[in-house]
Amino acid sequence: MRRFVRQPLDDLAASLGHLADAQHPLRAICIVLVSLIVTWFVYVPVHELLHVGGCVVCGGTVTKLEVAPQYGGALLAHWFPFIVSGGEYAGRLSGFDTKGSDLIYLATDFAPFLLSILFGVPLLRACAKRRRPVLFGIGIVVGLAPFYNLIGDYYEMGSIITTRAATVVGGGGEAIAFVGIRSDDIFKLIGRLCSQPGELGLHGATAITLGAVLVVVSLTIGVVLALATYALGDGLARIFVGSPARD
Repeated sequence: MRRFVRQPLDDLAASLGHLADAQHPLRAICIVLVSLIVTWFVYVPVHELLHVGGCVVCGGTVTKLEVAPQYGGALLAHWFPFIVSGGEYAGRLSGFDTKGSDLIYLATDFAPFLLSILFGVPLLRACAKRRRPVLFGIGIVVGLAPFYNLIGDYYEMGSIITTRAATVVGGGGEAIAFVGIRSDDIFKLIGRLCSQPGELGLHGATAITLGAVLVVVSLTIGVVLALATYALGDGLARIFVGSPARD
């Protein structure tokens, strides 16, 4: 359990340690920053397109994907009819149909993080074993993606599981219990929960309190899922890259 929680931090710390020991640490840091920025601008549209792929491959349909212009939204809109250039976020799958299946919903959310498992975490492990500043920037963006997506995709995955469990506990039925707390933006959700809970389908003190509890539980589950994603990548990294030095 200790390794399950600490491994991401240990790999990151080991990689940073190599930078500190570099003969020219400032130059190494600049290389990392350039690599990180370039990777970020490439990764954002790829991440969003993998959401689309996860949905479609598992049986859902997609009608609208928003990609900001600075991430190639205008260019991608010429190639994909469902892409719209612009939106409130860097990228957001705002129009999709899971056919009422939570499994398709979960697959849609999780699909981009296959890159973290197959590529990002092993790459970060390679950087933890040897100084590779160019690759370190890529490893940060792709390998640590589950953690900076805790407030978005991973919270949403946790909320899908939590609300489905609440529905089962409540006796089942077609209507999902507390469906209003399903969200890909936990900060916006909390704002609405505090100011306009009725818009989330929460009426009365009891419903609002239970909704708030489920938000916390959903975020907790999201953290566990993010750590589990990294652990899967860690298992793959141990096969192809080797165990971390501290082992």
